[in-house]
Amino acid sequence: MAHTFEELKHKTVVELREIAKEVQHEAVEGASQMNKDHLLKALCTALHIEMHAHHDVVGIDKAAIKARIHELQKKRDAILASTERKELRGVLRQIHALKRTIRRATV
Repeated sequence: MAHTFEELKHKTVVELREIAKEVQHEAVEGASQMNKDHLLKALCTALHIEMHAHHDVVGIDKAAIKARIHELQKKRDAILASTERKELRGVLRQIHALKRTIRRATV
């Protein structure tokens, strides 16, 4: 049976140990002594499952937004290097808003 990382993550240690008994791989040797974190990592290694979930950004141009963030970060650095800091708050808010836009579009 094919397992996913999310499925394994929500199982108990006892259930993970039962799965480890069925798997013949050197990563799961000593599974009865492992805690959940180590057992989860070992099972993912043995079953060739990636340890993290992939998130996709939908509905926006992520590259363009990141380019704009990089421009604003350069502007922020220039403001910090100078003595004039009136524009700093506005630039920081724009960077924050753009990062939130990317996070909201992530599925």
